[in-house]
Amino acid sequence: MKVDCLERMVVMAEEKVTVEIRKEVYEKARKFIEEQGGFNSVEELIEFLIEEVTSEGEGEAGLSPEDEEKVKERLRSLGYL
Repeated sequence: MKVDCLERMVVMAEEKVTVEIRKEVYEKARKFIEEQGGFNSVEELIEFLIEEVTSEGEGEAGLSPEDEEKVKERLRSLGYL
């Protein structure tokens, strides 16, 4: 799983696009990072969440039930679920 994440980060670092989100959501994400840690920036958190959500069901390095619950909890705390 760590190798997959590293490979994704390398690919993502090669090409970037701009995505606009509501300021309120951005501030929630920034506050979440300050309080919970685990991410270096809002962009890193958003990339992680999108990768996790869009890779569900693809069968690649699936999440354990515990990891899946952590992702869902993070999404809930950000107001996405």
